[in-house]
Amino acid sequence: MATSDQAAPAEERPRWKIVGPGLVVAATGVGAADLVATLVAGTRYGYALLWCAVLGCVMKIVLVEGAGRYTLATGRTIFEGWRTLGKWTTWYFGPYIVIWGFVYGAAAMAGTGIPLHNLFPAVSVTWWGILSGIVGLILVWWGRYVLFERVVTALVALMFVSMVGAAALTVPNLPDMMAGLVPVIPADGGIIYVLSLAGGVGGTITLAAYGYWLREKGWSTPRFMRVMRIDNAMAYTVTGIFVVATLIVGAELLYTANLAVAADEAGLLSLADILADRYGFWAGKVFLIGFWAAAMSSLVGVWNGVSLMFADFMGHVRGHGHDHPDSRAGGKYYKLYILWLTFPPMVMMFLGQPVALILAYGVLGAFFMPFLAITLLWILNTDRVPREWRNKLPSNTALALCTLAFAALAFNTLWNEISDVF
Repeated sequence: MATSDQAAPAEERPRWKIVGPGLVVAATGVGAADLVATLVAGTRYGYALLWCAVLGCVMKIVLVEGAGRYTLATGRTIFEGWRTLGKWTTWYFGPYIVIWGFVYGAAAMAGTGIPLHNLFPAVSVTWWGILSGIVGLILVWWGRYVLFERVVTALVALMFVSMVGAAALTVPNLPDMMAGLVPVIPADGGIIYVLSLAGGVGGTITLAAYGYWLREKGWSTPRFMRVMRIDNAMAYTVTGIFVVATLIVGAELLYTANLAVAADEAGLLSLADILADRYGFWAGKVFLIGFWAAAMSSLVGVWNGVSLMFADFMGHVRGHGHDHPDSRAGGKYYKLYILWLTFPPMVMMFLGQPVALILAYGVLGAFFMPFLAITLLWILNTDRVPREWRNKLPSNTALALCTLAFAALAFNTLWNEISDVF
């Protein structure tokens, strides 16, 4: 007699693989800006904010689980869920994804160009960035998820090995690390880094792309709920180790030696030089490769995942369902957004301000997180989701805390930008 799994259609049998969409969404979210914030926090405060890095990973697990649960429980995309809340979500999301894509496209190409230029100085940051954007376009143009996932996995391996290796070289102080797990906010501006670390570990708009990657993977029904949760938790565990390793490098290599680095990509390059001076030429180069892998994984992830979101958005605006070819990977709207991410932002690359572009992307990204947290709270507590998959008290508490934290981060980011202008 056949078991339930044997009797189920092949496409609905859970595929128990360690690598899945969770690793893709986590890797996409950890880019150059996250490396900078974490490194500078370790440089200024040692291990005092280690707990923030851990908290940030937990918060992202909560948000991504909510987005994935909605998709698996309903068979609908997150944008379809937003549309049920009213037209205001469409009016918010449409302009946002267009503006964000332009800024991010330039920031992502700059983020990949900086380490490549330092590895191969004969080519400028601008042209390395442009080349990276075109490579990203080629990798995701046809919407083949299997190839995309393998590329991201390889990049994750590079960034993980390089950063964890750099942390191991510094011989971490374990008692100080354990003390850093106790929540403490340093008096001298520490609240800013608390918000940056807790809010910046692992993505902005790309968190909402998780449901689209689940669908591309073939995980599309409630039968995959358990594997989705394992996939999500394991992915952010890997990301957490990576971020903690970055903080260790800042704490051990810079904080204990009373060295300072710039709070931008120049700081990462300075760190590569310090590693080379202390541990040999190869240590600095391996770190730069890891820096590039982190930036490139974010670029490729956005070129695919946010293009899927845009295709779904445009498909619904034009009256198509989420399964219409124009609303899916490889469709005309998907490819249109990839082109938007790649070519118009190249103009910005020639302004010679790649760091400013990355910071601008961070400002725009900050405003998406409160939107995501609030809408998930709304959707997952109503009859838009089958009763068994609605929020329970722990999920509601966690999402409410995420909403407050990300709202504070968005306000702080906006206030800082206004203060700088005036």
